[in-house]
Amino acid sequence: MFRLTTALAILSLTLGAAHAPSAASIQQLAFMGGCWEQRSGARIAHEQWMAPLGGVMMGMSRTVVRDTTREFEQLRIETAPGGTVRYVAHPSGQAEASFAGITLSDTLVVFENLAHDFPQRIIYRAAGRDSLKARIEGTRGGTLRGIDYPMRRVPCAGG
Repeated sequence: MFRLTTALAILSLTLGAAHAPSAASIQQLAFMGGCWEQRSGARIAHEQWMAPLGGVMMGMSRTVVRDTTREFEQLRIETAPGGTVRYVAHPSGQAEASFAGITLSDTLVVFENLAHDFPQRIIYRAAGRDSLKARIEGTRGGTLRGIDYPMRRVPCAGG
């Protein structure tokens, strides 16, 4: 029994290590770099990500309805201790929250924090060079809920 338990523990650690994103993997998230927009009626949402550099991607988002800012967020994706990747969000009026990278490829990244209220997962998927699909999801009241944010690449505005 002890040998089987030990073998299963070693196998679990080995498989976990094989699927854990490495420090160099943050470069795979270059597909997120740039400026993105989603428009729906009077609602405009912008999200902007700097390219990966030095183990960090800096980001921000802002949602405006007519002429009023409704939400904003400071974001970063960073290489965490141990070489994993994490997503850190500081939304308007809320405490900072961190999500561990659980899936990472050249076109998809999934971050998860099951202890967070909502969302518990943040997903970004490239859909061609000029389209990015973001999704947040999690359980509320025992029901899995999700919100999709299809975005298109736009020129980065600024001075």
